[in-house]
Amino acid sequence: MQEQSLIGAFEAPPQDAARAFRAALEALARPGTIHEIKGGQAPAPVSEAAASLLLTLCDPETPLCLMGRHDTPEIRDWIAFQIGAPIVGPESAMFALGTWTALQPITNFLIGTPEYPDRSTTLIVEMEALSQDGATLAGPGIKETATLALPDIEPFQMNHALFPLGVDFYFTAGTQIAGLPRSTRISGTQVLEATEAN
Repeated sequence: MQEQSLIGAFEAPPQDAARAFRAALEALARPGTIHEIKGGQAPAPVSEAAASLLLTLCDPETPLCLMGRHDTPEIRDWIAFQIGAPIVGPESAMFALGTWTALQPITNFLIGTPEYPDRSTTLIVEMEALSQDGATLAGPGIKETATLALPDIEPFQMNHALFPLGVDFYFTAGTQIAGLPRSTRISGTQVLEATEAN
C-alpha cells in the first residue's frame, strides 16, 4: 500500500464531515447552486471536493464504481484504507466516480425500482470547472429557474423522464460541488465544452 493512501482523511473528522454533509445535502436540495466542500485529499486526479464527498457519503456498506482515470491502484488503496467501500462495476454501484466521458453511458447504472427508487446510483462527475450558466433547471428546490453548465443536455432530460426512477448527480471541481437530482427538469442547448479525457 502506498504511503499516499495513509493520508487524506479529514483533520477534524466530526466537524469536517458535518460541514461536508451539509454542503452535499444543500447541493442536491438546491439544484444549480455551487457549494464549497473541503478537507479530503485523495491521489490525483481526484479533486478535493470529490474526495470529501467520498469520505462523507461512502462506507464499507456502499459499493463504489471507479471509471476511467479515476480507477488506479493508488485511488483503490486510498479508498480501501480511508473508507473501506467495496469497488464494484456499474451494475451494482451505489456511487460512481469519474469524468463525464468515462461514466458513459449512464444507462449502465442502477436507476432503482418502483418499490425502492432509492436503490439507485449517485454519480460524482469530475469537471474542469463549475459555472452557473448554460442549461436551465426547474423543479423542486428551485424558486423559478436556475442555470448550471452541464456536459450534455439530452442524457439528463432522459434521466428526468424516468422519475421517480433514475440516477442523481454531483458535479465536482476543485473544492466546489453542485447537485442535480433526477427530479430536476432541464432545458436549453448550451453545454460545457468537452475538455476532459478518460
